[in-house]
Amino acid sequence: MLSWMAWTGPTAMVFVGLFSAMGVLTVLEVLYPGGNERKGILGLTTTRGDRLFLTCLGTSFIFLGWLGLVGMPLWAPLGIAICWGIFCFWKV
Repeated sequence: MLSWMAWTGPTAMVFVGLFSAMGVLTVLEVLYPGGNERKGILGLTTTRGDRLFLTCLGTSFIFLGWLGLVGMPLWAPLGIAICWGIFCFWKV
């Protein structure tokens, strides 16, 4: 049934993580409506969903850049991506 994609453990973890993050944001939106808008360090007015999108986009660029410039292993870009996510939700 799912043979159209080469499902591996890391691939499944990425999708589970993305859908879990969207689920958490949905629950937060139900409990605290309005998206928690604020103006951050970049001068943009963002909501929780915008910050999640910026985190995912930045994480993709971090991993692709690391793979292109350095290669394997991917533990260092994972740490950088986690720091990027914390920064996005804290300051952006």
